[in-house]
Amino acid sequence: MTTAKPIISLRNAGVCYRPPKTIFSKAKKEIWALRSLNLDIYEGEKLGIIGRNGSGKSTLMRVLTKIYNLDEGEIIFHKPNAHVELLSLGVGFEGILTGRENAILNGMLMGKTRSYMLEHIDAIHDFSGLGEFFDYPVYTYSTGMNVRLGFSTAMEIDPDILLVDEVLGVGDQVFMEKSTKALKTKFTGNRTVILISHQPANIKTLSTRAIWLEKGMILSEGSPAEVIKFYEANIHQYTK
Repeated sequence: MTTAKPIISLRNAGVCYRPPKTIFSKAKKEIWALRSLNLDIYEGEKLGIIGRNGSGKSTLMRVLTKIYNLDEGEIIFHKPNAHVELLSLGVGFEGILTGRENAILNGMLMGKTRSYMLEHIDAIHDFSGLGEFFDYPVYTYSTGMNVRLGFSTAMEIDPDILLVDEVLGVGDQVFMEKSTKALKTKFTGNRTVILISHQPANIKTLSTRAIWLEKGMILSEGSPAEVIKFYEANIHQYTK
């Protein structure tokens, strides 16, 4: 049992999607992306989350960053001023702004000063490998380029809580290796990191604790090796 203090707690948390009724279709059944979820995230821990597509992983990440509100239960931020950064595909950038402008804006929204971001913008540019596209509007970017920009910016912002949502497998081989190496330095520090991955190897090597999320509920929680073993032995029950 960890002696660290929780930095975020969820109590009976639930998020419900209610598809609207239209003139072309009847109202569809509501879908609970998260339901009766209880979870403590501890300061400084490295939490890995594994689960199938649609299991509620990305919804949980968006709840933790206050993008989504809960429909039931509560979320407690024990350090309200802690900076949280979400690394996820297609989240957080303004398409009409350039990569440079988005990086500066993103950092300022995370509490960094404009002067701080200007001092670090060259490092973000260099790490991203975007070259001249760094000064192109983000709406011209591919998925991989968006990930490069988001990852490079997050590494320089250095948030208190870093949420990584399935971005390690995106991009070319060189950037994947570089980003994985950079992320490992974050996992060895004192900051809190939460990682979503479909790759059990990433969960095992980068996390200190893991959970298996299925249909918005936690089915297994414990050491990464134990959770992955249980997941691989039982996932076939949910894929029929």
